[in-house]
Amino acid sequence: QIDDLAEVDYSFSSSPAVFQPFIDLDLKGVFFPAGNYTDSPYVAASLTIPDQNDPMLYLAFSEYFFQTSSFAYYTAGAFTMTIAEETCSYFNINTEIFGSIIPEVAKYSVTPYPVMLKLMSTEIPIISLQKDSFTVQIQGSVEVLAVLPDSTIQSLFTLNIVANTSISLNIFDQKLMGSLCLNR
Repeated sequence: QIDDLAEVDYSFSSSPAVFQPFIDLDLKGVFFPAGNYTDSPYVAASLTIPDQNDPMLYLAFSEYFFQTSSFAYYTAGAFTMTIAEETCSYFNINTEIFGSIIPEVAKYSVTPYPVMLKLMSTEIPIISLQKDSFTVQIQGSVEVLAVLPDSTIQSLFTLNIVANTSISLNIFDQKLMGSLCLNR
């Protein structure tokens, strides 16, 4: 078990091969929601590691590894969160701010009310690997909710979002550094 939401099954995909200068251990790592081992909708492709003799250790992760982790966390509900009224009031986000952008909100809410934001992924995030980076495509929605004086919640609007980002990882000064680029 990794955390409360996900577990990983790592098993040999083939028998360990022992050679004079090295041992070859092929593990297949599959993530699944905690307590709910379900078959992944993805198929693992074969992974070939370059044949070089100088490294002491090769460690490779495939798209399958990341896709099953995305599937497990999505299924467990990890990509849904609510930014509560207290956090929004810290940043001074209220219906008046949205009313200046969206006239319908201004008509509905003459008095500024605090808001809550409900963010959720509407599809399993897609992770794909490239030679020097990887991309993450996320489809989601943000629902803006007004918190009325009687503590009831009124939905103001929902915004659907599709984001495609590239992430490049580099080692700089003995630290793993990442750079994030919003593609669209």
